[in-house]
Amino acid sequence: MPPTHTTMTVHLNEALSDFVAAHVGESGTYDNASEYVRDLIRRDKERSEQLAFERLQAELTHAFAAPESSYQPLTAAEVIARNKA
Repeated sequence: MPPTHTTMTVHLNEALSDFVAAHVGESGTYDNASEYVRDLIRRDKERSEQLAFERLQAELTHAFAAPESSYQPLTAAEVIARNKA
């Protein structure tokens, strides 16, 4: 399946437009505004995924630190029903 592309239009005020312009072209790190925006989105996605991983890691750390007596056996059906609730 070929990759799909979406074109988006973004309206920026003058201050934001100037900020983007400073990062684009001969004076900036990026060749064009699209490249800059894609990089920002990728970094935000990575940050979001990192935060989700850290939340999961904290939950697992908490769960593994619980005493054995706090665990109870559950069937798969019970786990599914609990997660639906």
